[in-house]
Amino acid sequence: MSRLLTSTFAAAAVIAALSMVSSAAEDQAAGGQAAPVAQPPAGGGARAGGGGRGRGPTLPLSALRAVPAETIAAKAKDPNWKTPRTAWGHPDLEGVWTSDDMRGIPTTRPKEQMDRESLTAEEFQRRAGGDETNRNRAVNQETFLRNEFGIRTFGYTSIVVEPKNGQMPSVTAAALAKRKAQAGVGTFGTRPLNDFPDFSLYDRCITRGIASITPVLYGNGLRIVQSPTAVTVTYEMIHDTRVIPIDDRRPPLDPKVKLWLGDARGRFEGDTLVVETTNFTDRTSLQGLHSDKLKTTEWFTRIDPQMIDYRLRVEDPETWTAPFTLRYTITTQPDYPEVFEYSCHEGNTAVEHGLRSERAYEREVEEARARGLPIPPRVNRGMDVYGAPDRTIPVRDVNSSR
Repeated sequence: MSRLLTSTFAAAAVIAALSMVSSAAEDQAAGGQAAPVAQPPAGGGARAGGGGRGRGPTLPLSALRAVPAETIAAKAKDPNWKTPRTAWGHPDLEGVWTSDDMRGIPTTRPKEQMDRESLTAEEFQRRAGGDETNRNRAVNQETFLRNEFGIRTFGYTSIVVEPKNGQMPSVTAAALAKRKAQAGVGTFGTRPLNDFPDFSLYDRCITRGIASITPVLYGNGLRIVQSPTAVTVTYEMIHDTRVIPIDDRRPPLDPKVKLWLGDARGRFEGDTLVVETTNFTDRTSLQGLHSDKLKTTEWFTRIDPQMIDYRLRVEDPETWTAPFTLRYTITTQPDYPEVFEYSCHEGNTAVEHGLRSERAYEREVEEARARGLPIPPRVNRGMDVYGAPDRTIPVRDVNSSR
């Protein structure tokens, strides 16, 4: 029931949920329109490789969290482990999965770990201790707008696995200029809110784009459903659904046709579902804004009854100077039996209240000028919304005609 409350009330109350770390702020500054991510900074917490929030005492580890989760996957323990099959013979990927177990892993690799994909035993213990403490706090202390943490800890040093040093390639000059031009857009940005283009697609509950698997504060579930001719992936956050044909003989879409989630075509190669997608719009975000020349290749491989290895290769020469690949291991969770409704739509109150608040501020500015008083400061719409309220700021009734 608690997850249902989270999905329903949190979406309606605060659509742009606060990230716990700086990477979301960096994406916003770069013009990104993605949901705030829920990963530690590149140092892995307070100490390199620590993961989690890395502060204060940690709790004893559960048996499941005591060892790197990737080492106990069925495929890791037994290379001859057989992937389950559907009734028609395809690898079985069906079920409800989540990226919650990935929350303690930095996107890019700390410098002292650039030559390896796995943590040392000491680094893993630090990360696992932070993950255990964070999950306990989320479950036992936080409110209905709670963080969601998984029950396992993985020993990956970074989400980026290509290039081999775990670093993101450089952004091109043209893409950097575009991101700077879009900086400040959204309810967590700094621009006046006058029209729909002043809100991000996330604010408007339209889409998170192809990056929907990236873990955020909550709503990290996805449901995979298969048929002999298609694989359907439904993401809980913003309720996106992708229907991926796997026997599609249609010609490719005209390059002029642009879609939020692109035009996906899938196929099975052994035990792996391979999905290639093109025809993206340039208005969504994947590690920041990308161009409409984006091409992605995804690999879904079942490695355990409770784990799928997921990899996403990104190619966009107009945005990045080289391709890169992200890895997430999506898993089952005991308190994630279903993907619940995400009660969010384009007419949500975040947009309405943002517009009303802007009008209220404009009235205050006009009154101050008329009375010869200093112009009131614009209230910060950044990452402070979850902190203690600033009692010096007057409360505005955005529903008033005044």
